[in-house]
Amino acid sequence: MENFNVKISQVVGVGPKMAQKLAKLGVDSSYDLMYHFPMRYDDFSRITLIEKAKVGQRICIKGTISTIKNQRTFRRRMFLTHVLISDKSDSLKAIFFNQPFLTRILKKGDEYYFLGKIERGKEGFVLQNPLYEKEPSILPIYPETEGITSKYLRKIIKNELLKIKINDFLPEEIKKSQHLINLNEAIKFIHFPAFHEEIKKARQRLAFDELFLIQLKMLKIRQQWQKNRAISIKFHQESIQKLVKKLPFRLTNAQRRSAWEILQDIEKSVPMNRLLEGDVGSGKTVVAAIAMLNTAKNNFQSVILAPTEILAIQHFENISKLLTDFGVRIALLTSGKSDLRTNPPVSEARNQELRIKKPELIKKIKNNEVDIVVGTHSLLEKEIKFKNLALAVVDEQHRFGVKQRAVLKTKSKSKNTPHLLSMSATPIPRTLSLALYGDLDLSVLDEMPPGRQKVATFLVPPEKREAAYQFLEKEIKQGRQIFVICPLIEESDILGVKAATVEYEKLKKIFSEFKVGLLHGKIKTKDKEKVMRDFKDKKFHILVSTAVVEVGVDVPNATVMMIEGAERFGLAQLHQFRGRVGRGEHKSYCLLFTEGGRYDYSRRLQAMTKSNDGFFLAQKDLEIRGPGQLYGIMQHGFLDLKMASLTDFETIKKAQNEAKKIMKKGLYNYPTLISRLKMLEQKRTQ
Repeated sequence: MENFNVKISQVVGVGPKMAQKLAKLGVDSSYDLMYHFPMRYDDFSRITLIEKAKVGQRICIKGTISTIKNQRTFRRRMFLTHVLISDKSDSLKAIFFNQPFLTRILKKGDEYYFLGKIERGKEGFVLQNPLYEKEPSILPIYPETEGITSKYLRKIIKNELLKIKINDFLPEEIKKSQHLINLNEAIKFIHFPAFHEEIKKARQRLAFDELFLIQLKMLKIRQQWQKNRAISIKFHQESIQKLVKKLPFRLTNAQRRSAWEILQDIEKSVPMNRLLEGDVGSGKTVVAAIAMLNTAKNNFQSVILAPTEILAIQHFENISKLLTDFGVRIALLTSGKSDLRTNPPVSEARNQELRIKKPELIKKIKNNEVDIVVGTHSLLEKEIKFKNLALAVVDEQHRFGVKQRAVLKTKSKSKNTPHLLSMSATPIPRTLSLALYGDLDLSVLDEMPPGRQKVATFLVPPEKREAAYQFLEKEIKQGRQIFVICPLIEESDILGVKAATVEYEKLKKIFSEFKVGLLHGKIKTKDKEKVMRDFKDKKFHILVSTAVVEVGVDVPNATVMMIEGAERFGLAQLHQFRGRVGRGEHKSYCLLFTEGGRYDYSRRLQAMTKSNDGFFLAQKDLEIRGPGQLYGIMQHGFLDLKMASLTDFETIKKAQNEAKKIMKKGLYNYPTLISRLKMLEQKRTQ
């Protein structure tokens, strides 16, 4: 019987102290224990003859002990145990450090399996501190912590496996069509395989499970969303054509396609749930503005939510400029600011008079005297009500949660669910986006607007640092500004890692005639926004920052992005940093430095110097680093991937297809599957 609610402290062999240590590994229940998968295996089943052993190779030798003896080294005060191992091809010496008891365990004439790395010693080839087993086996090696060894984990997992029977939630028809083994077998094989084929079968089943449950969860959310009703917003052709002609630039084909997809969606009475994904500077705001103008011309309201006040202000200014002369009333409402612009605009002096207090603006929004409201997530607070909110645009790095979507339904007097457009500045390969965002429709801006400058990117060797500083000075004297990014806020015990606070003090001395600012995560939100605002207003020449600047305001005057410890960041993150410059008319640069005086020729950093295409770099990041560290994508209410790979597009597609079949037949027909989804949901909220 399956019972994953058993606390880990109730598992045989686990007391209160061990339970605390296991909790550090994320193991809080018997379920967690079963799903604490090996990170690798010590393989005593694949034998190499001694004569074929090579230096640096990790091998297993099946050999007989010819001699064994202990030796005391007085200089280092340690015991060395020398073992001579022989097989039919040759002999090899093994050395064990400080394990004199081995002479009582390993007997001359006995046959053992020895696993280790071949080193070159003074007397030729040697196995240093090899593992040994009496029988051929494949032993799992787990993620460990202090006091928790793989040996201990093997013991308690084995005991638990004998006790429980895991209910297989995957329908028989899926197992049959995808040639998957039963869940009980998969769990047994992943922990205690007899053959490599069993590991392969277990991984195949467990990886499919992860991807299938993700797809099922998203399709379920999508199905629930589509039960809602939305306002049908008709296409106002005259206004949209006028806006497109009025733009000082020509829309890219990707912008035209995406805008048309959105305009078609919002004409339907089923609420849109679309993700507009684009690279840094690909023109997402213009596409959103087209949709909001169309909504306003139908006498309905729109809202655009930004992650910070300073970004909300930026959107407010940009959208106000874009929609000048369209008779649209645009408001800014954050916890600290309230503003109202009329379009066509009156004089700036008159606009100053029109700036109103927050309570009055809230009243105007409720009475439908505002067409577009720009703000932060504080717009979701209870006191904010709209008369007929029809479109919500969300600009944020992370996904807009299910609970926040539900809040939108309460915002409008009409009780209709607003159409939802999410915008993401993190470029993700299209196939991966379709897999990760299965509950959303997808529009991709995969072209850059004409005139958008490419940022010249260089990997700078240590000997050219001084020249780089001279280059920065030259840029500043020409009236430009500089970003400097560091991996840490403060100095740590890790030698050579650049810290923002230390670099700030250093650069203040090097560039003593210029003003240097500091920005990091420990600074209060209001102070952070003030620093960014001051930098934008040219009060600083150089801004030293940690990764908090990754998604920030446009600073058209900033022309250099200097990144310290560049190898510590993922490609996608480096590309986001680089996107902070090259937003004005001046030629811009990105300088990559590595830690500790090392010149890093890694594929990742080389890729940065060769490409400005965020989608290409995201694909490279996925290939090089693997899915585990990719953007933190899996934070968005999905499962953590322990076995599946985000590069396994074939399995993703299969899982997606099977999930669609289940939803078509009706999830209610599969109570065990519903039970597993509920259990996983509970685990995430614990």
